[in-house]
Amino acid sequence: MDFILYEVDGAVATITINRPKALNALNSQVLDELDQTLDAIDLDTVRCVILTGAGDKSFVAGADIGEMSTLTKAEGEAFGKKGNDVFRKLETLPIPVIAAVNGFALGGGCEISMSCDIRICSENAMFGQPEAGLGITPGFGGTQRLARTVGVGMAKQLIYTARNIKADEAYRIGLVNAVYPQEELMEQAKKMASTIAKNAPIAVRNCKKAINDGLQVDIDQAIVVEEKLFGDCFETEDQKAGMGNFLAPKDQKVKVVPFKNC
Repeated sequence: MDFILYEVDGAVATITINRPKALNALNSQVLDELDQTLDAIDLDTVRCVILTGAGDKSFVAGADIGEMSTLTKAEGEAFGKKGNDVFRKLETLPIPVIAAVNGFALGGGCEISMSCDIRICSENAMFGQPEAGLGITPGFGGTQRLARTVGVGMAKQLIYTARNIKADEAYRIGLVNAVYPQEELMEQAKKMASTIAKNAPIAVRNCKKAINDGLQVDIDQAIVVEEKLFGDCFETEDQKAGMGNFLAPKDQKVKVVPFKNC
């Protein structure tokens, strides 16, 4: 891998987009390497993923404009599909993904952050969909995920104006869950990931699937999705261990229940 770093610490994996001289901009090679990295995650041991960018200036500054500038209509559509396929794979990864946004998250950078389950950012973070100022539309899911995240009116305003917003405004409109000083960002991301990783892994996966799948259908169908995933949990050792520990006498309780991925 030239542009992707992958590390595992216990049950938490960290993916770093490592192209700092280009502000971690997404070109075809970065997308291909990210796709391969997602496929290589050991889902039997990793329970949560952190996605971030190298350096302290940029998470992902966007798609590579130099690469995009000469694309034909067909090539542009194919490039959009490449990005969308990778981002969708990230979004539907069975385990939770936390975006630790350390600086610019513009265009494709904002879009990839929205493909993650949770977004936290540093105080110097900057978000935006500047594509309309470049003569294009957001092409990696921005028109769809931004509206689902911050509401239709706010999404249209941000996309039509191509205006960038700072971390405090991103927090105000619900685009990010929390804002931290730059030096604390990764520590806080790892702390959150570790908290998630301590919970029953099958239950966490089912929660993610229930939320994601339920949002695609009406409430009556969504409740059925939840019921089935709720029921599935009762065939797992996770449920037996978790409830067994809860019901155990105080002197027999354990602080960490040894949940199993089975």
